[in-house]
Amino acid sequence: MKAIALTRYLPISNPESLMDVEIDKPTPTGRDLLVKVEAIGVNPVDTKVRAPKDKVEDTPRVLGWDASGVVEAVGPDVTLFNVGDPVFYAGSITRPGTNSEFHLVDERIVGVKPQSLDFSHAAALPLTTITAWEALFARLGVSAQGHDAGKSVLIVGGAGGVGSIGIQLAKKVAKLKVIATASRPESAKWATQLGADHIVDHFGDMPKQLKDAGFEQVDYVLIFNDTDKHFPAAAAVIAPQGGICSIVENNKPIPVELLKAKSAAFHWEFMFTRSMFGTPDMLEQHKLLTEVARLIDAGTVKTTLGRDLGKINATNLREAHRLLEEGRAIGKLVLTGF
Repeated sequence: MKAIALTRYLPISNPESLMDVEIDKPTPTGRDLLVKVEAIGVNPVDTKVRAPKDKVEDTPRVLGWDASGVVEAVGPDVTLFNVGDPVFYAGSITRPGTNSEFHLVDERIVGVKPQSLDFSHAAALPLTTITAWEALFARLGVSAQGHDAGKSVLIVGGAGGVGSIGIQLAKKVAKLKVIATASRPESAKWATQLGADHIVDHFGDMPKQLKDAGFEQVDYVLIFNDTDKHFPAAAAVIAPQGGICSIVENNKPIPVELLKAKSAAFHWEFMFTRSMFGTPDMLEQHKLLTEVARLIDAGTVKTTLGRDLGKINATNLREAHRLLEEGRAIGKLVLTGF
């Protein structure tokens, strides 16, 4: 089958950083689905895993974690899906990725594709949606039933993939007041269209901008961009007994002592945790994606696709990685069809 893979970890400008290859088609066992991939989403984690390093793979390594497609075959223990079902999911970081014609994935982290979306628009959603949902509802404990309506959240990185869905979940599902950060007119417009009540520039003085907008403090902060840079500002604006959640790894110690006087909490969110460790609650991601599909089909939440870069091949995938590494992508990047 066709796939895009690497054997060496190279700068994205090198044509061998991602290559078109032919590999064997896998066979499902246990609770695995074999999915015929129709579209893929590309995420910052893809570029981080591919980043240059002194390592050589003995066999081609396939990256990629977002996908939508159709169930081609099922393992003997599968109970949630049937052959022919349209699905969307984010896969496991410990297994071969979705940048291939056919892909194996545990059914417990898969959802039925929203009926109202084509494969391209569906592929833009899983990884970022799971991340934002878990950060907001599982880590920070915000009510998904709207019981925290009226509370405030600052979303750092509002126009990115996770921010784009995070704004919608916070506004449309949790009923929060949403302040999103954006540094360009086009990204500010995107975040506003998705439901942000206020926009602040993360390159400026965020505490001052929040105060000027009428917020002395906020109940929650979601850091979807540069934890090292933005944690001090988050700590300054978080309300006593509030919560901060980040999805971006730090490069230096995080000064969590800034939170002590406020008894504020700090959480990490990593959407691969359940699949990586095979946690007993893996099925929660199936339930999560099922609920998100319902919200999309009901018109409550919409896809965050920013740009479709064309066919699934090495040339287009390298372009997606390049755009993400520049840090200027709005919404999600997808590729569709082999």
